[in-house]
Amino acid sequence: MTHTLHRSGTPESLQDDFPWLMYWSRGINDVDIRRKCLEIIEAAQAVGCENWGDTKAGSVLARPAEEIKRDLTDRSRVRGVFTSKQQVVEFLRILKEKDLGMSVIISGLLEDVLDACRQAGVTPHTINFSLGVWGKKELLPPEDVLEITTMCGHHMISSALVEKLVSDIRRGKTTPRRAALRCARLCPCGVFNHLRAERLFAQMAEKTSPPVKQGT
Repeated sequence: MTHTLHRSGTPESLQDDFPWLMYWSRGINDVDIRRKCLEIIEAAQAVGCENWGDTKAGSVLARPAEEIKRDLTDRSRVRGVFTSKQQVVEFLRILKEKDLGMSVIISGLLEDVLDACRQAGVTPHTINFSLGVWGKKELLPPEDVLEITTMCGHHMISSALVEKLVSDIRRGKTTPRRAALRCARLCPCGVFNHLRAERLFAQMAEKTSPPVKQGT
């Protein structure tokens, strides 16, 4: 699964951004999934994971955690995001001890992810790389907008919304935190890093407002 690989940003900006995903394969390890999802969520909560969820049940930034847990099924796939490498280490240690037989994916800066695996005593089965964006990149939104929108791997957050929220912050109509949470609620998977987004929104709002384009 690669939809969390393509998060834009500098290495410094991505140092506190570690999406995680749990997957099963039909006919191989698809038994007793709901219980295993609950155990994985328990492990994530134990290390301080602030956002997690399931595509069908939603994320904890949009719904109460107990409701999401209640709505999990044996076809659920839970996901979330950590905000420090130490959380990743502790999470992997717990899952290694539980030995649930599930596929667990960690995204992030490769050096940090591999170091977390070493500290937790686990060996990655597969490594996927993002080779960047190709084609008419001039048609893409500005890079600072992409840093926020790409935190939702299914692209449920529009660049127009991000730009409007930045404008609202500058005018005092909202705050970086409220803007980040609004975006996070649009990503039902739970992989949107609202703490990183809050920082990015604050940085964008502090910049000099760009000139208005002709005809807009």
